[in-house]
Amino acid sequence: MSGSFLVEQLNWDEAKLLVEGGGTDEKGNKKDLYLKGIFLQGEVRNHNNRIYPIHEVRKAVNAINECIRRGETVWGEADHPDNLKINLDRVSHMITDMWVEGNYGYGKLKILPTPLGNICRILIESGGKLGVSSRGSGYVNESNGLVYDYEIVTVDIVAKPSAPNAYPKAMYEKRLYDIFNTRQGKYIYEMSKEYTYDRKVDKYLKRKVSEWLNNVLK
Repeated sequence: MSGSFLVEQLNWDEAKLLVEGGGTDEKGNKKDLYLKGIFLQGEVRNHNNRIYPIHEVRKAVNAINECIRRGETVWGEADHPDNLKINLDRVSHMITDMWVEGNYGYGKLKILPTPLGNICRILIESGGKLGVSSRGSGYVNESNGLVYDYEIVTVDIVAKPSAPNAYPKAMYEKRLYDIFNTRQGKYIYEMSKEYTYDRKVDKYLKRKVSEWLNNVLK
């Protein structure tokens, strides 16, 4: 038995994600955009061969809600780092609520107008499907895969495809952080910092994001 850094990813369909809000109001102001769905799976052996007992899921959900109740902000990132640290320059959203239904931990997150939040928003409003990835720590019983003493830090947004083979392996394993270091990726990232809703700018930025994705997926 050993302590572990635990990351569990769910794609759009597995998480049963729903989009709420988005678009603009009658004055042309951007409406808040939310994603809601399954953030944690309990009592089932997942892709990483781990099983989270429902009491561990419930404890993790309660911990998040306790932070929110105290007035703390639970930040999430676009893609996730290989540690438990929250990097403010990578923040794309905040978790607004979590709850348990059956053997699942559900949650709702709000996309923020940060550079990476803007990119997530454009991808979602363009019809793209993103996934979610819980990030925390705990212990895993190596004989049966049961997780215990689990502590969740946040739930990140990830670019996991609906099927593992939907993207070339190089893209599937490459983190958004690395992709942003390409010339075109850096340009889009800088443009997203200045993004405010304007139909011409919105159309141009969506086209650039589409071109960028087509290039990195070649």
